[in-house]
Amino acid sequence: MEEKKFDINSFVGMILLAGVMLYWLNTQKPEEPITPTNEVNTETTKTTAIEKDSAKTKEVVVSDSIQNETLKNQLGAFAYSGINAQEGETVLENDLVKLVIDNKGGQIKVAEIKNYVTYDSLPLYMVKDNNANFNINFGTTDNRILNTKDLFFEPSVSKNGENQVVSMKLKVSETQFLEYRYEMKPDDYMVDFSIRSQGLNNVINTSNTIQLDWTLDGYRHEKSLRTENDMYTFYYYKAEDEVDYINKGNTEVVNSLNWVVYKQHFFSSNLLSNKPLNDATITSTDLVVDKELDTVFTKRFELKAPLAVTNGELNYDMKWFYGPSDYNLLKTYEGTDLDETADLGWGIFGFLNRVVFYPVFNMLQGFIGNFGLIIILMTIVVRIIMSPLVYKSYVSSAKMKVIRPEMTAINEKYPGKENAMKRQQEVMAVQRKAGVSMMSGCVPALLQMPIFFALFKFFPTNINLRQQGFLWAPDLSSYDIIFDLPFEIPFYGDHVSLFPILASVAIFFYMQMNQSQQMNMQAPPQEGMPDMSKMMKYMIYLSPVFMLVFFNNYASGLSLYYFVSNLLTITIMLVIKNYVIDEAKIHAQIEENKKKPQKVSKFRQRLDTAMKQAQEQQARQQQQKKKR
Repeated sequence: MEEKKFDINSFVGMILLAGVMLYWLNTQKPEEPITPTNEVNTETTKTTAIEKDSAKTKEVVVSDSIQNETLKNQLGAFAYSGINAQEGETVLENDLVKLVIDNKGGQIKVAEIKNYVTYDSLPLYMVKDNNANFNINFGTTDNRILNTKDLFFEPSVSKNGENQVVSMKLKVSETQFLEYRYEMKPDDYMVDFSIRSQGLNNVINTSNTIQLDWTLDGYRHEKSLRTENDMYTFYYYKAEDEVDYINKGNTEVVNSLNWVVYKQHFFSSNLLSNKPLNDATITSTDLVVDKELDTVFTKRFELKAPLAVTNGELNYDMKWFYGPSDYNLLKTYEGTDLDETADLGWGIFGFLNRVVFYPVFNMLQGFIGNFGLIIILMTIVVRIIMSPLVYKSYVSSAKMKVIRPEMTAINEKYPGKENAMKRQQEVMAVQRKAGVSMMSGCVPALLQMPIFFALFKFFPTNINLRQQGFLWAPDLSSYDIIFDLPFEIPFYGDHVSLFPILASVAIFFYMQMNQSQQMNMQAPPQEGMPDMSKMMKYMIYLSPVFMLVFFNNYASGLSLYYFVSNLLTITIMLVIKNYVIDEAKIHAQIEENKKKPQKVSKFRQRLDTAMKQAQEQQARQQQQKKKR
């Protein structure tokens, strides 16, 4: 048997292993034993925390249950909207307008018109800080009266091509709801709006009136509160009828209402409906107590109209418009007649603005950026067009000046009231032989009056002039100020405007020049007849004063026009008088006319016969008086 030998390697390994074991035993401390007391405390703490959480959960559940029960008692079937109510708002926005739609009421909470600011350079809002309210009042089949403005809608946002769509639903359930749907185009002020209900025929009591209520307090936007307040108008349009309006402080009931426009000076808030509204009540209220004091709101507009149901459901397609009252813009909405709300004047005045002045203005605007220069060029165009009328008036004046000595001789030949008829008859005979008519001088002046009144509407309502400066005037749509007065002058104001002063000076000299012309047109003063020369003198002084006072608070663009217009008229009159009219030639022409046989019209024959009969009757009456 072989004897085992001693293995040194194994012995060293065992020594090292024993050392490691001793080191490990000496460095490890025994854990402190857990006493029964510690175990009890830990379990008690855990149990208490669970009980507290459970109690809180029970309180929340009980509170929610009570609240839900309260909402069910208040809202009935519409408690779903209250239970799931969430505060919030949704924004619809393009490059022109920004609308903020509130979950509460599903209505427009903010309407901001971009690219425009107020007179004090602030963002221009039509709706803000609860100045507007859109509500539908309705009854339910469980005898509740509810208002949409108090209820919460659930929003959803989507796209229809390039259009933004916001759907606001007032839910009874997922399949039963009242929906407001807004759809905004990328580059348009007009927003499509619809009111539709689904599955509410057994929820809404259709035997009660379902009433739409839209109210808006109009913010002040312009510098001249007096002018802005006067420019506010409540327009409306009835199906197959013309555009109409109501005066401030009035209320009217209208049938077949297609749209309403809450028009401020340069901006408007419009609601259009494809389905006419019947028995609609519209009201306009003036909120300005003192036109000289600062104020936030100027007018209150109200629309109350019952909504019709079809098969127990609501179905209306409407449109919202928050934007400028720009004639060029509004006429692009064909078939709406919204351009009628631009207030260009009625009859011939509006016709001239639409057919003549706006096309000319738009043409000049296309290649000239300064609106003051546009007004001056437009004035020159108008004066050139009207210059033939001025020439015609001057020719008539010259003719009357030539035959004036003959008419003076007739007055001396037939003096006294008893010869008034004979005197008038002889004067008319001289005028007829000379080929002169009293109306020939009046007609040119009358033809210029429509242009005067048309432009009186054109400049203050043209939004293109708003906040456009020229020379010292910062805004051609409002008055200019060169000096602020420390006090208020009745009818004049608390400031001094320079453009009306210039226009008044120009009209003073025009009236002086025009006086001599008009005096030539007048027959010599006759006994018992008013002296027209005195009336003309009064007009020379009254017209500039009227211009100075009235235009001090009006658009500086209008004053600029009349200033330039009167200067041009004076120039044209001087040119015609000194370089065009030849009195000697006119006198020779009159002499030739006298030699020609006179053709008397039937109207003239009847007039001469009537005057002859009146003269004979007057003579008989005088003879009877002498016999007595």
